[in-house]
Amino acid sequence: MCGIFGYLGNKDASEMLLEGLSRLEYRGYDSAGIAIITKDGQLSIRKASGKLKNLINEVDSSPLKGQFGLGHTRWATHGAPTQANAHPHTDCTGEIVVVHNGILENYVPLKEALSTKGHAFSSSTDSEIICHLIEDYISSGKSFDEAVRLAGCDLQGTHGIAAIYEKAPNTVVA
Repeated sequence: MCGIFGYLGNKDASEMLLEGLSRLEYRGYDSAGIAIITKDGQLSIRKASGKLKNLINEVDSSPLKGQFGLGHTRWATHGAPTQANAHPHTDCTGEIVVVHNGILENYVPLKEALSTKGHAFSSSTDSEIICHLIEDYISSGKSFDEAVRLAGCDLQGTHGIAAIYEKAPNTVVA
């Protein structure tokens, strides 16, 4: 079962996110990841397949520093349990991050429509569709929070979503 954990505060976000994800370990998962907006305003992501300790090792070898981010543990429903399919997912610009729990029943037609518009996908998950939908709405002039809301309206199935955007610091839309 998937789990989402977010943090916005004064402490080290990577430490807080990894602690939060460790509390979700009992739920079972096959991969995990975190995304942080660093102190200099850059989006940084670490992901790993397998146990949470693999993600912890990844973060230890390539640290992230910031006070704002999202974490996710994944139980594969679409796509194999690989690092590429682990959440968080990003859009084409690499500025929008989404974590998602659930199953998107209409991801195939959405993916086809987005591909026609030039979107490139890096995973075989249904969840990655969401960040590309948000990107599409932002590129049409919508605000970040409005883009997330509109993307959510396009989705059929079950979904719990949290998103962050490099250009909207200290904002999580869920």
